[in-house]
Amino acid sequence: MSTLSGKTLFITGASRGIGRAIALRAARDGANIAIASKSSVPNPKLPGTIHTVAAEVEAAGGQALALQCDIREEEQVRAAVAATVDAFGGIDILVNNASAIWLRGTLDTPMKRFDLMQQVNARGSFLCAQACLPYLLQSPNPHILSLAPPPSLDPKWWAPHTGYTLAKMGMSFVTIGLAAEFGPQGVAVNALWPRTIIATDALNMIPGIDTAGCRKPDIVADAAHAVLVREAAGFHGRFLIDEDVLVEAGVADFSGYAVDPTQPLLPDLFL
Repeated sequence: MSTLSGKTLFITGASRGIGRAIALRAARDGANIAIASKSSVPNPKLPGTIHTVAAEVEAAGGQALALQCDIREEEQVRAAVAATVDAFGGIDILVNNASAIWLRGTLDTPMKRFDLMQQVNARGSFLCAQACLPYLLQSPNPHILSLAPPPSLDPKWWAPHTGYTLAKMGMSFVTIGLAAEFGPQGVAVNALWPRTIIATDALNMIPGIDTAGCRKPDIVADAAHAVLVREAAGFHGRFLIDEDVLVEAGVADFSGYAVDPTQPLLPDLFL
């Protein structure tokens, strides 16, 4: 299989950034996209809403369902999943893209921020999987793909921002557990992480990062596409890196993904 035509994707945090890019790449195949995100009205600091992305998805050739959904809220998630099934007849792919970030040390991390990261990242990924799995198990080629890093206990990733590292590694450990539980049942449960920092609108809110050394979200979207068209059976528990996935798919020139090809690339966290 080399296309997502006719497949139904439930993508969290798809109103901007990497989630939006994954949605648009799938839309070009003619996929059905459930855009599950909190952003239903414009934000002057973070452009993009579920409605603007839905329009882009349809313009690209896909079918779109805009769903205002806070993945911290169980009722909202289950309602969004039910609406997706009602609209498209099932769910083939879950992309756990939604994430909260706070790159500060322990004394500079309010508990409100700490709780938000745990609720969105690890708990949200678990909840979305739990809600989607009854339908994924009925799909002929089901995938769960989470934007999560390879698991690491290296203190260099924990000391600067324990709260965030715990939250992202929580997503990674959820991936390990779901892969072990549902991989033998034919669900491809894997994680994808970028080799370099990705230039997203949210990145602009983090001081000290020059986006000239970043890549565009398209590289993650193309890698996700290459993963999601694969045969699900026997393909689970992998922590994939976007660049490696694309090299395996035959991509040799990555210059087009760079924000500024003349600048050295900034490696992402946890690698």
